[in-house]
Amino acid sequence: MVLLLAASALTTFAKVGDGNWLNRVPQSARERTNPLAGDRTAIMAGAKLFGQYCASCHGKQAEGSPKRPNLHSNRLKEATPGELEWLLKNGSLKNGMPSWSRLPEPQRWQLVAFLKSLQELIDRP
Repeated sequence: MVLLLAASALTTFAKVGDGNWLNRVPQSARERTNPLAGDRTAIMAGAKLFGQYCASCHGKQAEGSPKRPNLHSNRLKEATPGELEWLLKNGSLKNGMPSWSRLPEPQRWQLVAFLKSLQELIDRP
């Protein structure tokens, strides 16, 4: 019984952050750069936005949950800023990710700056 539940949880987790949304990102969006990249104020604003809008699903430390992906993953690290902004704008309802198109574009870029800063913290020796 426990083995069956564990297998079910792994299957569910694999589907949630499956990355198929990347196939839908137009090349023009994929190539966009974050105008706020490296801006400490933008990163702090993005952290605040993350706490307001994202932490309830992705965890306070972006660690994920059984049904939502860990945002410290290699997939996030390898995603371009344009891909992340596109995902925030368009969502991936199939995977449980809502569209955040109601957030102004500068706020979406602040979130992207924060998400990318998570990877920089991990990569430091």
